[in-house]
Amino acid sequence: MATTSMYTASIPVFQHMLKNLSHILDKGAAHAETRKIDPAALTTFRLFPDMLPLTRQVLIACDAAKNGVARASGVDAPKFEDNEATFADLKARIQKTLDYLATVPASALDAVEDKEITFPVGPNTRTMKGQAYLLTWVLPNFYFHLVTAYDILRHNGVELGKRDYLVGSQQ
Repeated sequence: MATTSMYTASIPVFQHMLKNLSHILDKGAAHAETRKIDPAALTTFRLFPDMLPLTRQVLIACDAAKNGVARASGVDAPKFEDNEATFADLKARIQKTLDYLATVPASALDAVEDKEITFPVGPNTRTMKGQAYLLTWVLPNFYFHLVTAYDILRHNGVELGKRDYLVGSQQ
């Protein structure tokens, strides 16, 4: 049975899904323009009062990818200002994340399965082995925020479907 490398399980997955997220945001921006809705009504929308708005969902999805890869590979992640407010800003944030991910060589992630990775969890820290960190913490967190961004737009009438989430800009 073939094994999957840490690189293969992360970088291409993040790249594919971040491109899909960018595609989803394009559809959100087009929806606002077509319907003459203030785009901020979508970018600041929350599914529930104790949940974060669309902008934060996108930022956290990007941060999950860049910080997860950086921690696993043992390098510092680039710092972004977290001041994005518009669809264009969010798409630029996704592109900055994609640009960073493109700089990470496979050699930086492969063979880190057993590496101890300590990371912040709220005011505390947690330590996990590299493979568990990637597969049971980083990827689920990434997908949670990505799908929540999708759900916010879908809830607000943006015509999105499974194809947009899975295939997105690859159509």
